[in-house]
Amino acid sequence: MTDPIADYLTRLRNAIKATHRIVEIPASNIKKEITKVLHDKGYIQNYKFEDNGPQGTIKIALKYNPTTKTNAIVHLSRVSKPGLRKYVKNDEMPRVINGLGIAIVSTSKGVMTDKEARTEGIGGEVLCYVY
Repeated sequence: MTDPIADYLTRLRNAIKATHRIVEIPASNIKKEITKVLHDKGYIQNYKFEDNGPQGTIKIALKYNPTTKTNAIVHLSRVSKPGLRKYVKNDEMPRVINGLGIAIVSTSKGVMTDKEARTEGIGGEVLCYVY
């Protein structure tokens, strides 16, 4: 697999389009950190890390609006790809939908949102946009 983060985002997108409640994804440390950020910001309902086999899996419970049945995640897009990495300084940090969405950034202090990286004063690699 060339890009495990793109695979992670694609599995989430496919589960959302099929209106699944739970999606299972092969685990890695960066995927676990992205999952924690998505949970902290309220885009997913719950998650569970299972250590079965050498790699383990991540079980993610997706969040849906009870009345309209729409998902909390409207759009997921990969920004920094293996063929073209996108690094930004803290003053050039992107604002997704003028601050309504989040950009997930991998920094020297871990994976965090664009707002957290801006307040910490550090830049990094922009992994994806979520809104």
